[in-house]
Amino acid sequence: MLRRWFLAFPLAGRARGAGKFSDELWVSIAALYAKTLRHPFLRGLQDGSLARARFQHYLVQDALYLGAFSKALQDLAARAPRSEWRDQFTRDATEAIAVEKQMHSEILASYGVQPDSAARMSNVNRAYTVHLLNACAREPFSAAVAAMLPCYWIYWEVGKQLKQRGSSDKDYQRWIDQYAGEEYGITVRRVIAILDEAVGQATPRERSRCRKLFRQSAEFEYDFWDSAWRSS
Repeated sequence: MLRRWFLAFPLAGRARGAGKFSDELWVSIAALYAKTLRHPFLRGLQDGSLARARFQHYLVQDALYLGAFSKALQDLAARAPRSEWRDQFTRDATEAIAVEKQMHSEILASYGVQPDSAARMSNVNRAYTVHLLNACAREPFSAAVAAMLPCYWIYWEVGKQLKQRGSSDKDYQRWIDQYAGEEYGITVRRVIAILDEAVGQATPRERSRCRKLFRQSAEFEYDFWDSAWRSS
């Protein structure tokens, strides 16, 4: 029954609209997203069976990731061609990241662990963050947004999917609630809308870069959870 539930994932939460570029991107990773939902790390979050050591490893790595993600957002904001886009990514780099970091810190503290900025990044984490930083520093603006979008979007979709059943573990439920929340959803919709507008002025080559970078980031999202699962 659980397996059938994970296979029957909905696409209803994403931005709708016939012909939108973001729709094309999401459809292009449908099989990968289904595979992501079936991953034992996420299934363990939902049913409470995930070993705490694996979740702890994930939280430590994600705290390191968020520092780099914030830097990438700052670079993206500096290159935004519209002031409202710049303001959105600037807020995300500070306020939104702060909320996530607080959740990480409080859960880790309850485990008797303090976030360590000197902790070593996993190989997957390092590769993913280098990918994002390079995209936001060097790629056309629309392609850089496409590279950043899977982190927003996949977490939102995963959060909503897991929330349908909930988790028996309070810390895992808190994580689910964070990303299933409407406030987070509003942020994701805004970033999707930015991409759809920005890509309207993109060249065919830039659109191709959007597709490639979006796919690569979605693959890194899967690898990030897989790395945490294999950590112990």
